[in-house]
Amino acid sequence: MNFAELRKIKEPTAADLDRFIEANEFPLVSPGRVIFIYRGPAESVRLRQWIYGLPADPPMYRLGTTDMWYLENEVPDDSRFEYKFEVVINGETHWLTDPLNPFYATDPFGANSVCRAWGYERPDWSIPNPLSRRGTLEEFHIASKHFGEPRRVQVYLPARYRPRRRYPLLIVHDGDDFARFADYISVLDNLIHRLEVAPLIVAFPAPGDRTTEYAADDRHAGFVAEELLPEMMQRYPLDDHPEARGLMGASFGAVASLHTAWRNPGLFGRLMLLSGSFAFSDIGPHPRGPAFDPVVEFINAFREKPLLPAQRIYLSCGVYESLIYENRSMLPLLRDTGARVSYAEARDGHNWENWRDRQRDGLSWLFRGPLWMVYE
Repeated sequence: MNFAELRKIKEPTAADLDRFIEANEFPLVSPGRVIFIYRGPAESVRLRQWIYGLPADPPMYRLGTTDMWYLENEVPDDSRFEYKFEVVINGETHWLTDPLNPFYATDPFGANSVCRAWGYERPDWSIPNPLSRRGTLEEFHIASKHFGEPRRVQVYLPARYRPRRRYPLLIVHDGDDFARFADYISVLDNLIHRLEVAPLIVAFPAPGDRTTEYAADDRHAGFVAEELLPEMMQRYPLDDHPEARGLMGASFGAVASLHTAWRNPGLFGRLMLLSGSFAFSDIGPHPRGPAFDPVVEFINAFREKPLLPAQRIYLSCGVYESLIYENRSMLPLLRDTGARVSYAEARDGHNWENWRDRQRDGLSWLFRGPLWMVYE
């Protein structure tokens, strides 16, 4: 039984609803359309959707006098976004993941249900694959004069790591979160195993006060350039050419990556900037709150004098993010510096799985593996 057939029933019974739910997967997806379904006792139900530009909490509608609620949305094909249900029961409001949807994503604040619109499929290279040779993780602490305290650093070593080889280096901001919420270790294992990305060493330095340190903080730029990088060069067999060194980050982590490269010209040749929080002001105050003040100061200075931060840059943003305007604005500025820039937009929001899904294109653009060298 499909939804159109269910709606034709004048007074659907509980058995009718049971048959409908058993016969379908939720949400109901078809080309250009998604129907959300919630079943349960409620005084009202709203869809909480993270799509910038659309209402954040459109109401859902009761199917007759049943305990089923529905909402039909137009959604472009290939979209992926996250949502919850806002359910009012006995006057109390509850935010719930979709009980009928097995797909959910986690982040530091909890879990959201995932809508996979028509045509979207999770990339196979992002799924843990037992056939991929696995890299290893090790950890050390570095005493930082810039922060006045030790900092923990995790390091990914690729499968078949050899101390006598020379490897490129990628420093990843929010590395712990990329590993937890974006399956980043499996992504590295798979892409290196598939020869799409060169074997590389990846450093995951843990931040202290992330909101402060990643917001164009000179201490952080100094820590990465003057403490972390020399320590990595001493501990591991790294290629010492700047074009073999990269920085990556999402949101404020993208700001930290760009700022670190900008403050240390010629030191890093590769940048991956994902959904960067590149807030700026053309006139008057900016609207994003005091945490963005140093970011706005930096981005305004960069826009005024866009010096070359790296030779090759991968820039991406979701079209369902409030930051899409700022990221689109950065594209011509970065290209005007003389950098080679690959730019991508996704039908997704500001979340870890969006950033996960960009890794194949981004890493193979910055650190291309033998496969691309053969077929280019």
